[in-house]
Order: sequence, then C-alpha cells, then structure tokens
Amino acid sequence: MNGGDERDLDTLLSEIRACCLCADLLPHEPRPVLQAGPRARILVVGQAPGRRVHETGLPFNDPSGERLRDWMGIGRETFYDPARLNIVPMGFCYPGTDPKGGDRPPRPECAAHWRKRLLSTLGPQDLTLVIGQYAMRWHLGREAMREGVSGVVRRWREFAPALFPLPHPSPRNIGWFRRHPWFEAEVVPALRRRIAEVLGHPR
Repeated sequence: MNGGDERDLDTLLSEIRACCLCADLLPHEPRPVLQAGPRARILVVGQAPGRRVHETGLPFNDPSGERLRDWMGIGRETFYDPARLNIVPMGFCYPGTDPKGGDRPPRPECAAHWRKRLLSTLGPQDLTLVIGQYAMRWHLGREAMREGVSGVVRRWREFAPALFPLPHPSPRNIGWFRRHPWFEAEVVPALRRRIAEVLGHPR
C-alpha cells in the first residue's frame, strides 16, 4: 500500500469510528471496534463485538479471543499488531444481548454501508479467517451455507490456503467442539502452519 492509500485508510477508519448509523437501534452508544493496517496480510472476520469488547474497545478481548489466538498459534502481541493482522467484524458495534441467550446478530446496516469500501481499501489479503455464519454468508455466499457452519468448516480444504472457515470460538460452542474432534485434530494444525507461513514473509 502506498502513501496515498495509507492516508485513505486512515481517513476511512476515522469515519468508521465516528459512525452513528445504528445509534437509534443499539442499546448503548455506538463504539465501533476494529483493527486495520496498510501492511497486514491476514484478515480476521468475526461476528460483532461482545460486551467486554465494547467496554474495552479491543477486538476479541474475551474468552473467545483466547481460544482464537490458541487456534492461530499466536499471542496477544502479534494478534493486536495492525501491521500483521486486520480484524474486521461483520458488525463494528456491540448489538446487545438476545433475550434467548447470547448476543444479538450484527446489525446488517454496518456491512452494507462500510464493508466493501473498507475491504477494497485494505486490498488483497494472503489469508482470511471467516468466523461463524454471518461472516461465512458474506464471504462465501448463501449457497455455501446449505449445510450450515459445520458443513462449511468440514470442507475447509476447498477454501485453503487463502481462506479458513472457522466456527465461532465462543465458550457457548464447547458442545460443538466436543462433537467435532476432527476440527482441532485437522483444521487447527493446518491453520497454525498457514499463519506461521504468512507471518514469516512480511510485506
């Protein structure tokens, strides 16, 4: 990314962090949370910030993040380095709690308004981690979701090495991890190798 493009990214990030598009639809003041840098070659696509992330302003700063970093085989210093990782969720603001349990889905207005412009400004990524159903639907299309998250993750070899579809690392998914032991036996080691490969050849 050249100097002009870097300024474009800085300007865009300032606009995103000042966004009030969903202010009347959120149970709190908007606080967009994301991480992006002009030289990062890995894109992490999550769902939306949880309550703790909303409070701290740091992406994946919760138990889900601890599990994700373990899957990736990296520590917090690497994870939170915008020269190495872009962290761009489908929704930038915490959507609130679902009365049925867990968090609400990411607000759709966010991706519709910002996503194409931001990804275009970031440019091609060497590796994209697509986490959960909302990210998969956007990046892989509805057709890929016919078998649900489990079916997409099971077909991970079809997308690698440029993209890895992953289940959400939330503690609420512990049952999924137990029912699908092949994920940690097959997918996680391959993901760690790919992460190390990309980080070992910086832009």
